[in-house]
Amino acid sequence: MVKLSVIVPFYNVQQYAPDTLRSLKSNAREDFEFILVDDCSRDGTPEILARAERELPGAVLVRHEQNGGLATARNTGIDRARGEYLTFLDGDDWLAPGYYPRLLAAIEELGCDFLRTDHVQCTARSRSVHRVPVGRRNTVLNPREAILPADRSTSVDYAFAWAGIYHRRLLDKGLLHFTDGLRTAEDRPWIWKLHREADSFAAVNLLGVFYRRGVASSLTQIGDVRQLDFIRAFDQVITETAADPEADTLLPKAVRTYCAIISHHLGSIERFEPAVAKKLKSLSAAALRRMPQDVLDEALDSMDLQRATRLRRLRRRPAAAGVAA
Repeated sequence: MVKLSVIVPFYNVQQYAPDTLRSLKSNAREDFEFILVDDCSRDGTPEILARAERELPGAVLVRHEQNGGLATARNTGIDRARGEYLTFLDGDDWLAPGYYPRLLAAIEELGCDFLRTDHVQCTARSRSVHRVPVGRRNTVLNPREAILPADRSTSVDYAFAWAGIYHRRLLDKGLLHFTDGLRTAEDRPWIWKLHREADSFAAVNLLGVFYRRGVASSLTQIGDVRQLDFIRAFDQVITETAADPEADTLLPKAVRTYCAIISHHLGSIERFEPAVAKKLKSLSAAALRRMPQDVLDEALDSMDLQRATRLRRLRRRPAAAGVAA
């Protein structure tokens, strides 16, 4: 029986894939499988993965004929996974040796639906530890209770799918798949759904994932139209949260986070191509008008003056004909 399935999408990461694969080899175990999803790479990545299929114990190579994006590639891996537990890694990140056995032991000891871990962010030669915003560690908690408060960073703001491990029963409940086709912010609706609908989770003091920031090919560094998928992602968060029995309690957090992300993108709008920057403003203005207006008023009143002014100005922007996310 496969104990752990590790889902690793790759797309045009020939510079980094060897490090990723070496770190997977240092985490191999006879009851682990590594599902390597080549999302139609056009560089040397396919050849690197073909070699890994032969040399990495437990490797399963899957190729996309068309590029579908990270969410779709992860879904391909989820559909192939046979493990009792699942986790994720991105094709340009890497792991400490022996990290996955320790991660598996931690969730088995606690017996919860999913586990969240800290990680190391790597930007050029800089290293910084980023921690799950959960105060109680090594304790099984109710995921819904970790969504709030609205005005502080909480577990739903720490949306990295690879910073954790997930029991297969979540897959059986329909909670592990990502929204197909999302090119960015794909983790946001996913983590909100987990926290609304899973029964239990925990955070542990376990470091072992090294997250590479500042990669030139990463969507977080590219100011093209794919970045605007955060609108679709957060629209989904708002719609699904509004249908929750505790919508009145949870929506202020969802709306405030959406507003903060819109403000963040507007604050660095110069990195977008001119046509994309114009579309960002139009789509964001339309998004503000779709939000529950009373909840939006409260969110803006709670934000700092600079962000609130920026969003209020955008809210008054005339609606453009035919604007859609």
